[in-house]
Amino acid sequence: MDDTHDAAALGQAEIRDLKNTVFALREALEKVRQESGESVLQATSRANAEILQLKTTIGALRDELEASHASREEAVQQAHSADQDEIRQLKATIASLRESLEAARLDKDKGVGDALAGAQNEVSQVRAAVVKLREALERSEYAKQDALAAMRAQHQSELNQLHQTITALRGQLQGAPVRQSG
Repeated sequence: MDDTHDAAALGQAEIRDLKNTVFALREALEKVRQESGESVLQATSRANAEILQLKTTIGALRDELEASHASREEAVQQAHSADQDEIRQLKATIASLRESLEAARLDKDKGVGDALAGAQNEVSQVRAAVVKLREALERSEYAKQDALAAMRAQHQSELNQLHQTITALRGQLQGAPVRQSG
């Protein structure tokens, strides 16, 4: 009876430990999610600041272009051509930066998704381990009960044999002639 109680207490302790492990994994998963979110926000903030700076630069270039219009028409044509090239380059740079930002955002999202999938996989593995441990505990309990029942049956069989032997010996003693010494 004490073995069964000890096994149950041990099983409860293992279950409690597994629950604590699952809780710790959930906290770690939440921390990963939070850190990934913060990383995405920081990257977005940096990209927005860079875009704002580029817009400011474009605005300054446009102001310079308008000032050159006032000075000379021929210089305006030359400056206009040069500025158009620069504007195209800046637009290409902006487009490239937007693509880089989107790629970085997708990489971050993929990283967050991968981390989440990994954590969920780990939680699934822990759950599967809990199920296996629970099944092993149940099998152990059944084996223990079977062994106990077999031992009781063997003891009962031995007792029955001993009773039969005693009865046979009594019968032999009672049926045997008494010897007289002499």
